Amino acid sequence: MPELPEVEHVVRALRPAIVGRRILAAELKLKRTAPDISRPAFNRLLKDALITAVGRRGKYILIEFESGQMLTTHLRMTGKFVALTPDDSLPPYAHVIFYLDDERRLVFCDMRQFGRMRIVPNPSKLPKELLALAPEPLAPEFSEEYFLSTVRKSHRSLKQLLLDQTRVLGLGNIYASEALFLAGVSPMKDASTLSKPRARKLYQAIRDVLQEAIDSGSTLQIDLADGNGSYFGSSERFWRVYEHEGEPCVRCRAQIKRVVQSGRSTYYCPRCQR
Repeated sequence: MPELPEVEHVVRALRPAIVGRRILAAELKLKRTAPDISRPAFNRLLKDALITAVGRRGKYILIEFESGQMLTTHLRMTGKFVALTPDDSLPPYAHVIFYLDDERRLVFCDMRQFGRMRIVPNPSKLPKELLALAPEPLAPEFSEEYFLSTVRKSHRSLKQLLLDQTRVLGLGNIYASEALFLAGVSPMKDASTLSKPRARKLYQAIRDVLQEAIDSGSTLQIDLADGNGSYFGSSERFWRVYEHEGEPCVRCRAQIKRVVQSGRSTYYCPRCQR
């Protein structure tokens, strides 16, 4: 599943491609992608809408319109945007098609069909899942004081806490594992037992791994014109522990382990992380 850095790069690719463009028609081919609205209403609300901004809140993509409406998109496991010329064939798993005023089509493809869209009538009507999100982890609101308080109040494992988007935003399996490794903290450790100095170290590690992933191009390179789905060029070389089970730790050469926590894979060094 794309995490915050991947979604940030999708947003950066979408901005120059669609801001200033008008949607002539919107075709909802797979109803479950936008389950809260009918197909005719989806088209009616977005027809002739002028795109004024593309932003992000956690892992949600926010497309804003001149009317004040907003289209929220969560990519989930396999959701992808593709921009097509009139001569391009429709790619597989095309579930939503936006016909733009420059003759291109912006297509949302999703092989696993877990991606979701929602039309928000105005900023005061944000859905509860957006309102419940924690502060942006690279913004001033995600302060050291906020994080220390969040850790102190939780009796879950640190890995479980880091995956809770209402407490720490934007992390998934990849960057939770990477941040815990960088901080030298065990993913199984009870959050409330973490000392202040180590919690401060984890706080900084979260910010560092996310910024590193964004600056390095993240795990994805985005090309909206690529008909195969627009995402290619994994940068797995930046991962220190994720998907390195059985390999030597880059710090101490101990063998990287994998455990399953709440059905999710966690990678860690049993020697470096305690």
